[in-house]
Amino acid sequence: MDARFNLFENGIGSRFAKRFAGAGLVVQQSPLPKSTQELVSLRASQINGCGHCIDMHVKEAAAAGETAVRLHLVAAWRESTVFTEEERAALAFAEEGTRLADAHQGVSDETWDQVRKHYDDDRLAALISLVALINAANRLAVITHQKGGSYEAGTFAAAFD
Repeated sequence: MDARFNLFENGIGSRFAKRFAGAGLVVQQSPLPKSTQELVSLRASQINGCGHCIDMHVKEAAAAGETAVRLHLVAAWRESTVFTEEERAALAFAEEGTRLADAHQGVSDETWDQVRKHYDDDRLAALISLVALINAANRLAVITHQKGGSYEAGTFAAAFD
């Protein structure tokens, strides 16, 4: 199946994409660890079935030094020993913030307490924003049938330099 639509080739879509990327830069430049940003983005993208975003975040994480073992185990993080307590809190938060239709309460009090235990206000604000942004990015890519496989690490950042 080919991509349905290229937002970057449309005036409105291009303006939106640039502003959306600008919001993403706020998160990227935040004190939230880059590895956590990529793991959270990867997990939400897995849940949402976004091949384009999975491709992007696996490659960006690998380019930043993330190990193949940890990347392979993101989908089964609860049954893995390779993630820190802090990362596990962020992954639980990402899942609950992504599965809103499945978890009518949204993020549980237990998960919120774990996240608050590990993240100060600035890192928490970045994490909340990241979960919202990656879910929106997943929807944009899935709706327009963007495919995974051809992304090269650094491409997204270079497009907005």
